[in-house]
Amino acid sequence: MAKTETRTETARRVRRSSSATGRPRPAPRAASAKTETPYHHGALREALLEAAERVLERDGLAGLTLRAVAREAGVSHAAPTHHFGDLTGLVSELAAIGFRQFNEAMGSACKAAATSHERALARPKAYVGYAQAHPGMYGLMFRTERLDYSRPSLHEAAEASFAGLANAIGAMRQEQISGDALTLDQGAAIARAWSMVHGFTTLLLDGRLEDILGRLPKGTTAESLLEAMLKSTVVGKLPA
Repeated sequence: MAKTETRTETARRVRRSSSATGRPRPAPRAASAKTETPYHHGALREALLEAAERVLERDGLAGLTLRAVAREAGVSHAAPTHHFGDLTGLVSELAAIGFRQFNEAMGSACKAAATSHERALARPKAYVGYAQAHPGMYGLMFRTERLDYSRPSLHEAAEASFAGLANAIGAMRQEQISGDALTLDQGAAIARAWSMVHGFTTLLLDGRLEDILGRLPKGTTAESLLEAMLKSTVVGKLPA
């Protein structure tokens, strides 16, 4: 019967074999070693912005800190600072994303409209719809004191939003409006339309329209109230 090799003898044999080949045995990997970050090179910035948007919509602007974003993204606390410098840099880049989403929502709604009357309703309805779907982002976009408009991405996105509004007013007035130089009448028309829709949106998000809606015929929604406002102040002035 063959002699059974003991555990000690097996260990000695393995050591002798390793010494004979001259190749050291690989060190065992620690079971508690951390896995590498799942983000590929260049994707961490986008992941941080996505994490920031989740924190903003969940916890509000007060809860949006660099540490909170790092925790949400599952990365080191230094990562947001490395990519954005400080909190102002982060929220400014986040607001730029918001404006781009905002502009896309309104642009898509206008493209889907078939008539001038539908287009006149489409843009403001999309404006309110975006704010309802992304209240945190919408609120951030208009917190000028928290944003750095010298950052190119935010400046360009905000300018595109204003240009879209100016073009919409120009189409209703059947005239070309340059965003760089407005007449007083053109400026008044833009401010009037923006004030109405922005004011309506703010009241809606703050729950301040509930009293009015409660006094209207059963089944009246905020969207139908907005549409009635637009028809009486905007659509009715469109050329036939």
